[in-house]
Amino acid sequence: MISYILRRLVTAVFILLGASFIVYMMTAASGDPLWDLYGHPNAAQLIPARTEALNLDQPPILRYFTWLGGALGCLAPFTDTCTLGLSREGMEVTQMLAFAMGQTIMLVTAGTILAIVIGITLGIVSALRQYSGLDYGITFFTFLCFSLPSFWLAVLLKEIVAISFNDFLQDPVMSLASILAIGVGAGLIWYLVSFGKLKTRILMGVLGFLVTSGIVYFVLATNWLTAPFLGIPLIGLTGVLVAVITTILISGLRNKRALYAGLATVLVGLALYFPVQSFFRGAGLLTVIILCLVMIAIGAAIGFFAGGYDRGQGMRVAGITGFFVALLIILDRFMQSWPNYLDSGHIRGRPIATASAATPGLTGDFWIMGIDRFTHLLLPTIALTLLALASYSRYSRASMLEIMGQDYIRTARAKGLSERTVVMRHAFRNALIPLATLVAYDIGALIGGAIITESVFAFTGMGQLFVQSVRNVDPNPVMGVFLVTGIVAMVFNLIADLVYSVLDPRVRVKA
Repeated sequence: MISYILRRLVTAVFILLGASFIVYMMTAASGDPLWDLYGHPNAAQLIPARTEALNLDQPPILRYFTWLGGALGCLAPFTDTCTLGLSREGMEVTQMLAFAMGQTIMLVTAGTILAIVIGITLGIVSALRQYSGLDYGITFFTFLCFSLPSFWLAVLLKEIVAISFNDFLQDPVMSLASILAIGVGAGLIWYLVSFGKLKTRILMGVLGFLVTSGIVYFVLATNWLTAPFLGIPLIGLTGVLVAVITTILISGLRNKRALYAGLATVLVGLALYFPVQSFFRGAGLLTVIILCLVMIAIGAAIGFFAGGYDRGQGMRVAGITGFFVALLIILDRFMQSWPNYLDSGHIRGRPIATASAATPGLTGDFWIMGIDRFTHLLLPTIALTLLALASYSRYSRASMLEIMGQDYIRTARAKGLSERTVVMRHAFRNALIPLATLVAYDIGALIGGAIITESVFAFTGMGQLFVQSVRNVDPNPVMGVFLVTGIVAMVFNLIADLVYSVLDPRVRVKA
């Protein structure tokens, strides 16, 4: 394994060197970095200064090796020789990359994770319900998202999710007919998602109609949109639901000890609700992380002491439940700061932002600034999620259908294993193998920047830095973006190769 990794890394270095040389030469030959100074009143002073700063008096090959020497200095530990050169404006490329990477990672992380989780889930469900109404509905929805132009989708989100919703918040009132129409739509979805006899599906549709209509009425009647809350009742109800679903997916409801461990973890989280509120005053990201880790540890400990024929299942169920309970407590604390954020003079009752990464001039504690970051990331995250949803959904559906037709799946069913065990333990794991390559490729590509999304939502990330640098014939920032993107792509492709052997024991990395 170690020999294989070393060989891959050495090969990657040579590929990166060759590719960087080609990209640098192409950028240097694409135009004149001094084009904007010709005809400038101070051209006599500015042109020599830029020529000296960018070493334009040297041939492109020599400039490349000068850049390469600085880039190699970044790989040497405990040295201060790391430099990727200067931009045309005299800014350090390392500083430009640090800012742009922060913006891009902040922009694409949530969208990528949601696209992977939701896309794979939809694909698996679609495969298990092949040729059903749900399958056709998911297929239609994913292909619709895939075919939408990204700029048009972004503008549509601005109009509907931001502008129209902000207008609605000024007077959150809805007629009874509108509430019932929303309930009917939700009931239809529940009917399509459910399975079994026609009577059962109709009952699920009616239940979906009643639950959705009740939730919408409750939200409007309590003015929940302007003063949201969870509190102990909603946290407890949601926590119990998470515990049950997690138990079904991991161990099945037959493992009562695992279910009881998850429910006990929910009770511990509720008992900690009021004590942790004092720790939230003046809290930061570290406090949030510590709370999540503590709840995971408490859940794992409860699952361990619950015992049973498989303690590992109980520990996983309770640990995951503890994590989600911690998230619910944190979400409740953010909700407590929502009215103050909404009434801020910089927000003026219109919280959903349409551009930039933060509200100019807004100041506040961790909770206020966290809400502001969320409202600015909401629209681009939805856009990136919808655009990437189709590929993950279709790949996972095709992979799952192929796996479900294998001999060992029929053997597992013939042995009397439950359908949950067949799907989760035998089929799902192997269905993820083709997706490992897709995820690795997408992460490397997204680090390079979501160019159109960044443009529409005014995020100055890696994509915008690359495009502007190419347009301005500025080789050093172009090379910086290429270097970061290339390294990330190669690292994640190596990780994908190693993940194969984890997902499928039949795949072994040989030296």
